[in-house]
Amino acid sequence: MKDNNKYVFVLMGVSGSGKSTIAKQLAYDFDITYLDGDFLHPKANILKMRTGTPLNDADREPWLNRISDAIFAMSNINSTSLIVCSALKQKYRNMIRGDNDNVYFIYLKGQFDTIELRLKQRQGHYQKVSMLQSQFDVLEEPTMDEKNIFIVNIDQPLAKVLKETKSIIDYVCIN
Repeated sequence: MKDNNKYVFVLMGVSGSGKSTIAKQLAYDFDITYLDGDFLHPKANILKMRTGTPLNDADREPWLNRISDAIFAMSNINSTSLIVCSALKQKYRNMIRGDNDNVYFIYLKGQFDTIELRLKQRQGHYQKVSMLQSQFDVLEEPTMDEKNIFIVNIDQPLAKVLKETKSIIDYVCIN
């Protein structure tokens, strides 16, 4: 990885797409810092989600601003960092980018049925299975018109998802 550049990769996708799992493994494999964006949610958002109520744009705005600030802070300290964030709409991704340079989104894309099964098996998370449809309803899949977007299909074994994601990070950091 180049020492003269700073890179922040945002692992994005609906809840249950594997963002945290992938980030933890990438952080370990590359020896880089990662932050789960869920830790930056205001208390009111967490309490709302615990009741099974989906967040709206007004709820998400302070959270997205915190993530943008975290990207700025991380890129001033680390050459490469990861942030986990759903980033479901293009306007959310634009807020996250803000005036930050070298932000790259890796969209962990999966089918509803695959993700629903994962959520049903997950323990101890405030994201309820019943809220998955609302995430897909809000989702604006990234297009190639957006800057610095990569797509990884998660409807395959975890090892392949990790390999593809690592290849993207290598490609960006080496070129």
